[in-house]
Formats: sequence, C-alpha cells, structure tokens
Amino acid sequence: MNTFVDLREVFVKFRIYHNPIPSLKELLVNSVNRNKRRDDYTEFYGLNNVTLEIKPGDRLGIVGLNGAGKSTLLKTIAGIYSPHQGRVRVQGRITPLMELGAGFDAEQTGRENIFLNGALLGFSPAEMREKEQAIADFSELKEFLDMPVKYYSSGMYGRLAFSIATMTQADILLIDEVFATGDAHFVEKSAQRILQLLEQSQIVVIVSHNLDQIQKLCNRAIVLEKGVVVNDGDPGEMIDYYNRTYVHP
Repeated sequence: MNTFVDLREVFVKFRIYHNPIPSLKELLVNSVNRNKRRDDYTEFYGLNNVTLEIKPGDRLGIVGLNGAGKSTLLKTIAGIYSPHQGRVRVQGRITPLMELGAGFDAEQTGRENIFLNGALLGFSPAEMREKEQAIADFSELKEFLDMPVKYYSSGMYGRLAFSIATMTQADILLIDEVFATGDAHFVEKSAQRILQLLEQSQIVVIVSHNLDQIQKLCNRAIVLEKGVVVNDGDPGEMIDYYNRTYVHP
C-alpha cells in the first residue's frame, strides 16, 4: 500500500461568536429571523489555502506561533476537521497522539474505556480483547482497570490514554506535543514507545514548541503563520527562519 498525505488548496474556517449566551429577547428575534445576523460572529481561517504533500519517509515538523494553525492542520489530516474548501487525501492507518483521552467516558471503568477508545480508533471488540492485556501491562493500572476513570488521577488518566493510543503500529503517526504526563519512570517508558513508533511509521508529523525535538526527530519542517504555509524545507533552516522572523525579528 502506498502511504501518503495530500492536501490541495485546503481552507478550514471557524467562527467566533460575539455573544455566545444570548438573552431571551435575542433568542426570540433569532428564531423569527431564523439565521444569526452576520455581525453576531467573526470568521477566520484556521488553514488558508494549504497545499501540502507528505510522502513515506517524511518526518515533518510543524513550527509556528500560538494560533498559527499547527493543531488545526494535524486535526485536518486526522479527519477531525473537514475542509470548507479543497481536498484532503490520506492513505494508511493513522495513530493520533493528541488530546489523549478526549473520548473517555468518565462514568465508565478504565477497562470499558479501552474498548470505547478502541472503537473510536477503528478497532473491533475482538481486536481490543487481544490488545487489552498489553494495554493493562504497559499502563501499570491492572488493579485500577475496573474503577470508573472519574476517580483516576491526571497521571493515571494520561497513562491509560497513552497506552491505548500507542498499542498498534501506525502507517501515519501524528504527534501534538510529545507526551510528558506522569512520574519519571512512565515518562521514560512513553518516550521509548514514541521512538519505536517513529522508527516503525512510514510518515510522522510532529507539532512541538520544543525546537530541539523538531531538529532531532524530523528531516523536514514547515513554518505556519495564520493558517498559511510560509516556508518548507530542512528543519535547521526552517528553525533559523522561524527564530529570525517571529521570535527575534
């Protein structure tokens, strides 16, 4: 299978509502008018005419200031956001390491959430049963798996989410800030797991404010500004460009 990520003239648009909690009178007016008035919100582009081709062997770092569109690009590749215009084509199994545990149900147990998250990642219950023991072992939460996750500490929550997300080899690995939750022992374990996934994956896309990580792990980098790809090339050159242009202009 030829793994690839291909974005062509992609726009992703968001709205900021100026009055997210309208009064009763405003609700009645809006219900009569049916549509919100244009001046009730401001639109902006999270991605603005992005064309990007990522091929097997690419370890792509995404660099930019807060709000540049880095996480939006990752979520668009993952299929979480759909473009308002343009085309996104992805071939290969995606493992997204971002917002870990976002799909957890706090009322359900850790074990139930293993199967719930597995379903969200596209695995059948039978496949998850095969992976359940490995997840329990890696997370080191065996005795807590039948406890509702609402009673978990943030470290336990993160350990379970990370163990589920990294349970299988990825064709395309998406990382939004490298995992660093929990005690030193588990952080070291998770770092080793990530390095293994990096070696095994055909395509890796990394968002990180740690420019040393981008330099170390990537063979290509892009610079984003307000949803636009403004530069693309060697990681060292892109980091120098980013520092000169945005950090120390």
